Amino acid sequence: MLQRQSTLFLPTLREDPADAEAASHKLLVRAGLIRQLGAGLWTYLPAGWRIHQKVEQVIREEMNAIGGQEMSMPVLTPAELWEASGRIRIPELFQLEDRSGRRFILPLTHEETITFHARELRSYRDLPKILYHFQTKDRDEPRPRGGLLRVREFVMKDAYSFDRDEEGLDVAFRAHADAYERIFERCGLEVVGVEAESGMMGGSESFDYLAPAGSGENTLVTCERGDYAADLEIAHGVPRAPELPERLGAPTEVETPGIETCEALAGFLGIDLSATSKAMPVVVDGAVVLALVRGDDRLDEAKLAAVLGGEVRGAQAEEIRDAFGADPGSLGPVGFSGRIVLDETLREGEYVAGANRTGFHLRGVEHGRDFEADHADIRVPKEGDACPRCGGALAFRTAIEVGHIFKLGTHYSAPLDATYLDEQSVERPIVMGSYGIGPGRVLAAAVEQHHDERGIVWPASIAPYDVHVLSLAGASAEVEELAASVADELSAAGHDVLLDDRDARPGEKFADADLLGCPSRVTVGRKSLEDGAVDVRRRSDDADSRVDRSSVIDWTAND
Repeated sequence: MLQRQSTLFLPTLREDPADAEAASHKLLVRAGLIRQLGAGLWTYLPAGWRIHQKVEQVIREEMNAIGGQEMSMPVLTPAELWEASGRIRIPELFQLEDRSGRRFILPLTHEETITFHARELRSYRDLPKILYHFQTKDRDEPRPRGGLLRVREFVMKDAYSFDRDEEGLDVAFRAHADAYERIFERCGLEVVGVEAESGMMGGSESFDYLAPAGSGENTLVTCERGDYAADLEIAHGVPRAPELPERLGAPTEVETPGIETCEALAGFLGIDLSATSKAMPVVVDGAVVLALVRGDDRLDEAKLAAVLGGEVRGAQAEEIRDAFGADPGSLGPVGFSGRIVLDETLREGEYVAGANRTGFHLRGVEHGRDFEADHADIRVPKEGDACPRCGGALAFRTAIEVGHIFKLGTHYSAPLDATYLDEQSVERPIVMGSYGIGPGRVLAAAVEQHHDERGIVWPASIAPYDVHVLSLAGASAEVEELAASVADELSAAGHDVLLDDRDARPGEKFADADLLGCPSRVTVGRKSLEDGAVDVRRRSDDADSRVDRSSVIDWTAND
């Protein structure tokens, strides 16, 4: 196809948006590919939507290759389906009513809807199945940011597998994992598949696909020796050994007036920060729970929520005083009657903890002797931690989540009554998997990984156009005709071509071409009338080459 730039809605900008920090945010706006409608709401302009559609097509081809069947499900969803699954309480969920008072959901994902339809898979002969669609999702995101990285509305490809048993689910899960690797490779992305937390989706196991980037909402944790990778939310790191003072044999109270942080406590007592314990009271299902991590660590609320099996929020000051009899800053496990979850790093040794008496702490507090607790990995890994498998150094990289696959099991089929009859006519719940990719996230990640100081450098498979032909005509009709002829020939050869036929200065055309980032550029100017040659350049190169006009097709064929 051939698109003339003079008629294309492509409003490029010379300056970065004032509120933009991520490279993808800056460049997608400047290149005229997206525009903001409101907080977390983005419009894809024509060239940007072409990229989105190309990403979709790569995904579609790979989903079809593993037996996926494409369909389309509504955005508007009856609320009773979400009530049945128990997800109606998710705070990010948009909920509304029609004029008759019937309640509806604008879903983040379509598990409830597809499970409703899966009720028609009545026999073991109907299984397995893979169904998928591309559909708009909505999320009441409290802090939208980063352009396409954290939004309130987006398109997602979500696929769902339906099997008789866990063995069948394993096969479907592996097939999707392999397909995802091919998808990201075809889109030109460096992506790492890692163990992840299932979160609001539920289920027994999940893998996250993280694209390392300059900006992103996730952190990829990898071992320097290549034998470990995980999302930060589920990653386990081995911290340095604590520097503990001499054992006391029993807790000893010490007055600590005005001391409210572990850092201040360590300084006041002249001990290493690792010898203190950090009390983090939370509320789950209406009860106050005490989480304890080492003083030099941070609590990972996602890990804690997984341990507690419910939504977690920080305890309020009044709730803390009622549960502990002391103000925040003086809290500890000794004498606390509620549930305690202790990080693995505190299982052995004596630490300093709050005395549950305002202005006092206890030296020499030891788990098992002075208090009892559940123990789990609830800390956030950090720089300096060692790999849990080999002891190598862990590296932390900002990343964009571009895909996530889940083993749902019967998490949705059981409450929504999606069952089948097995060979013995016994009714059993269908075993499900869920598999998501965000084309917009893939697009943004491609920009984060492929850009330079001049603009975007699109991977060829998802570029808005294959070849950008620049006509440096000035007022010359002959140059315009030659450029149009070259563009027509490239289009006839099967390339998507953008012809810059605008009445603009050469510098503006070159700048816009670099900003847009099409893989190949062909420049036609007055000199082309004299020698029958044109300038050609790959977007990833720094210099033009001069080739005969008759060789342009061959040159692009070598792209």
